[in-house]
Amino acid sequence: MKKSFVTALLVAFTIAWVAVSAMPVPVVTLAGPQSSDSVVVNPASIIDEVVWVVGDEAILKSDVEQMRLQAAQEGIRFKGNPDCSIPEQIAVQKLFLHQAVLDSIEVGEAEISSGIDQQIEAWTQMAGSREKLEEYKHQTVSQMRTQLHDDYRDRMMVQKMQQKLVEDIKVTPAEVRRFFKDIPEDSLPFVPTEVEVQIITQTPRVDQTEINRVKEQLREFTERINRGEASFSTLARLYSQDGSARNGGELGYTGRGQWVPEFANVAFNLTDPKKVSKIVETEFGFHIIQLIDKRGDKVNARHILLKPEISDSAIAVAITRLDSIANDIREDKFTFEEAATYGSDDKDTRNNRGIMTNKPDPQTSTSKFRMQDLPQDVARVVDTMQVNQVSRAFQMVNDKGKTVCAIVKLKSRVEGHKARITEDFQIMKDVVVGKMREEKLHKWVVDKIKATYVRINDNYRDCEFEYQGWIR
Repeated sequence: MKKSFVTALLVAFTIAWVAVSAMPVPVVTLAGPQSSDSVVVNPASIIDEVVWVVGDEAILKSDVEQMRLQAAQEGIRFKGNPDCSIPEQIAVQKLFLHQAVLDSIEVGEAEISSGIDQQIEAWTQMAGSREKLEEYKHQTVSQMRTQLHDDYRDRMMVQKMQQKLVEDIKVTPAEVRRFFKDIPEDSLPFVPTEVEVQIITQTPRVDQTEINRVKEQLREFTERINRGEASFSTLARLYSQDGSARNGGELGYTGRGQWVPEFANVAFNLTDPKKVSKIVETEFGFHIIQLIDKRGDKVNARHILLKPEISDSAIAVAITRLDSIANDIREDKFTFEEAATYGSDDKDTRNNRGIMTNKPDPQTSTSKFRMQDLPQDVARVVDTMQVNQVSRAFQMVNDKGKTVCAIVKLKSRVEGHKARITEDFQIMKDVVVGKMREEKLHKWVVDKIKATYVRINDNYRDCEFEYQGWIR
């Protein structure tokens, strides 16, 4: 409605979260003689064990191994000894997540679904096709969505909690100059190559027969529910293409502003939990909705989302149309800005003369991107372009998980260099703000550890941890 995982904790609000299962006791098989006074356990027979306890949350050895395996697959290295840093990262994430729950931090299903869609689409492009992806991962795409759901939800909650903790940090120009005043030139931060990009997108047209197929399937679901042949939640688990499918389509208590308007208008007007809504079209696809409960200004509902499939021929038509527009721009029949304003389907950039906007955090936005911050498909095209060059049309996935076609223009490019206070003040300011935020978050974690029950397996007591206070 409405991508890799383990990265540097507490930096630029990017945090990785590995879904962990809370178990109160080690799971073992018993070997050897037993008596009423003792139980002899063969270490080789231990299936799993609790290695840390943080508050009332357990961290299992299997959790640590899962994160280690995932990091190896992604080519990510840990700071320090992984045997120590991995469980510490998991523990810190639990602290933030617990506080997020206490502070009623909410994440909408639309945000989760969009993130999952982007991750799966990125995996698909790397694998070559969805079939190859499923073969490589030994899972269906639906199973991947289910597995990723809680991961994304918890990671976003942690990010929002961190943002809340540091949202009041501000610095003055004098503080920035003072910070860099005595730093040797070779210690100044390196400013990566930055680009400004303009984009025009066209959404491939979905065949009406495909739309009719999707709508007919949703009508069939409604009839089966009304006749009592199947429950809404069962059909959602089986057929919904949203991350909420694993929960029977249930979205949890959500405010109106967390859903796209078309969905919210219908969901908030439902009054009978036994009724199924009319078919609702949003930018994500087509839905049917069922009310579960209302609580104040929040609604708990479940839904089934079906996405019409886009044909190769429709994509080819959009590509051809955009290539034609690109040729006209090159021949000066009109400008890229004019074409973006009147011919782009992307409302966010259409009203900005096609200029893409980078939002590194909720408080700031800029038209400048580091290459790694651009959408992957766009970065791949822009990397070899010259300033003012217009690209050929290409296929990409937008931030809502939808397949679109696009052309881009490289508006500006500044090669990487050592920061200069007169030219790179904003970047140097960001360095100072980032350092202050990191220090505040570090102090918050240390203080939180002091006030939280922590028990650590003896095997970890010789570790050098990033945060003080774990061992007591």
